[in-house]
Amino acid sequence: MDVRNLESSVKAVKKVNSHAQLCLSYTTSDVHTYDYWMNLTRQLVDMGADSICIKDMAGLVLPKDAYSLVKGIKEITDLPVELHSHYTSGTASMSYLKAIEAGLDIIDTAMSPFALGTSQPATEVMIAALEGTPYETGIKQEDLREITDYFMPLREKALASGLLSTKVLSVDINTLAYQVPGGMLSNMVSQLKDLKAEDKYEEVLKEVPRVRSDLGYPPLVTPTSQIVGSQALMNVISGERYKITPNETKDIVRGLYGRTPVPISDEIRKKIIGDEAPITEKPKSLEEPSLHKYEAEMIDYKEQPEDVLSYALFPQVALEFFKFRQAQKYKADPGLVSDGAYPV
Repeated sequence: MDVRNLESSVKAVKKVNSHAQLCLSYTTSDVHTYDYWMNLTRQLVDMGADSICIKDMAGLVLPKDAYSLVKGIKEITDLPVELHSHYTSGTASMSYLKAIEAGLDIIDTAMSPFALGTSQPATEVMIAALEGTPYETGIKQEDLREITDYFMPLREKALASGLLSTKVLSVDINTLAYQVPGGMLSNMVSQLKDLKAEDKYEEVLKEVPRVRSDLGYPPLVTPTSQIVGSQALMNVISGERYKITPNETKDIVRGLYGRTPVPISDEIRKKIIGDEAPITEKPKSLEEPSLHKYEAEMIDYKEQPEDVLSYALFPQVALEFFKFRQAQKYKADPGLVSDGAYPV
């Protein structure tokens, strides 16, 4: 994780007197030791964080580690600390409880119809577990029942249509080895399904940690999680490692996503970008301001300032949505409503 990438965002947040929550994208490796996380926490505090979030995107943090991590952070700072974990490995609710005992302030949960698996621990269960303890929430189960009852039929509908895959609902202890977070796993399942290569699922999972090691142990969180996952899939489908390398993989090796936790080997670098020299500067320092360029490209669809940011971050997805929104609002192209990316 290259904290230099956060500097401009934190300054912008502070400029408008808003809350800057900075995250530790939790992962495990020989590099990601207790001291690594404490040093990173100090950097985030010095940068001006208003709160710290431990983002455990793959559900890797074990109860004992959650306790020591939160306890260590609380010894460094009195800022609020949040834990966001997924249930993929089956340990998240236990880790939440231990982290709470260590002084954690906030936990992220999901209502039970859409909890567990690659989602978060169930809200109702965590509230029940904390009842009668010093950490009781004061939230009553009966107040949540209406929400649970509303979402349960939607869950069944999503399962029946295939929108919600059973592959992402169960506990997979192999997560601790492969370190694949929920969104990355869902995307991988979808890609394999489109390629009619679902039988390659386990093989791709095993390739993920190898690719991650090759690329310097980037945290498996968007966008690097999708890049590592897609590269692992390509390595398996093509039958030769790095025979096909998308620009995003090359950009990691070029240094355009910032410094990786460990340097990428010369062998891997040469295989992916040849004799091209990677950069060592802060990536964005090499670019000209580009917001005006994005605004000019999507000016026909702009309805609010946030639209420009959506387009800058996710140009293809945003453009599809803008066209759909325009079709609904102005009835300009009814075909987009029935056949587009956002059907009603």
